[in-house]
Amino acid sequence: MGYYRSKLETERLIAGSGLPWTVLRATQFHDLIARGCAALARLPVLPVPAATSFQPVDAGEVAARLAELAAEAPAGRVPDMAGPKVRTAADLAGCYRRTTARHRRVQPVWLPGRGAAALRRGDNLAPGRACGRVTFEEFLGGHR
Repeated sequence: MGYYRSKLETERLIAGSGLPWTVLRATQFHDLIARGCAALARLPVLPVPAATSFQPVDAGEVAARLAELAAEAPAGRVPDMAGPKVRTAADLAGCYRRTTARHRRVQPVWLPGRGAAALRRGDNLAPGRACGRVTFEEFLGGHR
């Protein structure tokens, strides 16, 4: 995906700049998953990428970790930060649907391409770095 390629290229430029740096990678934010669900819930069915999982993390928790890192010496690439649990796209969409009282059937859809294949492989996950505490349900329930 172009977005992730550009982020990786930016990391490479920073690492090669000779300047001190710290990079924290995080899994997708709850907000992104919720916005995607909201957009797709306008359709008669709620399509989700089949055989795909996400590990959404709270943006506030990532911001707090970034603030900690900013107060420390540059550390290069630090351990990734991920949400508390790996969940299927269908499970997250169902949670969104129940929480928002959207009466849409969740329909897994097979997506083609390298980006979708990377998601099916779990390249977007960091199960060993599940340091976030706020769940998707808590986020949808108004936790900030």
